[in-house]
Amino acid sequence: MKAIVLAYHNMGLAGLAALGRHGFDIAAVFTHEDDPKENCWFGSVKDWAEKQGIGCTTDPVNSPQWIEKIKRMQPDVLFSFYYRNMVRPEVLAIPRIGSFNLHGSLLPSYRGRCPVNWVLVNGEKETGVTLHCMVEKPDAGDIVGRRAVSIDFEDTARTLYDKLCEAAGGLLDELLPEMKKGKIPRIKQDLSRGSYYGGRKPEDGRISWDRTAVEIYNLIRAVTDPYPGAFAFAENGGKILIWRARPVSSVSGGGPGDVILDGQSVLVKTGDGAIRLQEIEASGARWKDAGIGNYFKQGKVKKLT
Repeated sequence: MKAIVLAYHNMGLAGLAALGRHGFDIAAVFTHEDDPKENCWFGSVKDWAEKQGIGCTTDPVNSPQWIEKIKRMQPDVLFSFYYRNMVRPEVLAIPRIGSFNLHGSLLPSYRGRCPVNWVLVNGEKETGVTLHCMVEKPDAGDIVGRRAVSIDFEDTARTLYDKLCEAAGGLLDELLPEMKKGKIPRIKQDLSRGSYYGGRKPEDGRISWDRTAVEIYNLIRAVTDPYPGAFAFAENGGKILIWRARPVSSVSGGGPGDVILDGQSVLVKTGDGAIRLQEIEASGARWKDAGIGNYFKQGKVKKLT
């Protein structure tokens, strides 16, 4: 079965590997140039394609010249694995069997951008991956299959993303053999029962200390390494990135943002409970555990905003 594949990031590599395992003929791969402003901690689809001897381009798949080339390839199917651009209806209509997208949530919940980050910000206990038919509206087509993934309280965006990549491989191993036989389930989405989220920017990581300790913890783990990080400002205006922390349920005294030195530990009071800092970045250096207490004592930082 001949496939056109749009892929990026580790999820793109997971999808390509699954197609290889099941004997799909990958006619062409479309990917993206890495953004020099982005922390590119993930694997390269372009490198993978070159090693496999498969043609790969960073040209826009929606360009008129490529639409004509894809038509001449006469693909049976098109797959999108974390490709970042919307695909025009003219492209989606080309494959004989259809066009399918792998999304990092249990649709119809968390349609849109950055689902792995948003589910953590919102304190969800479960998410997953969904393969669905591509239509003009984002993440709105019929569902072909889903696989759930549990979210542990200790999960960060990176550990959860790795779980989703593994789940994606398992889901595709289940679905692809049947798709090659023409057996493709189509379950209509009820979008009124779902949700949609937009993209996130680094400035969205600023902490509001009047939120609960668990809500702040969820934000920290949602945007910690390799993402830009949650942050606050000291009284002197210095920016403090908080990479690791834990919520503490009961702390007496102080108000939101107040710094409490507890032996070698540093707590920051929240609207309900406190956050125990475990790793921060400030003044051009990283500070962990007991070192954080020394940093706050030296700087005489008593409040974060």
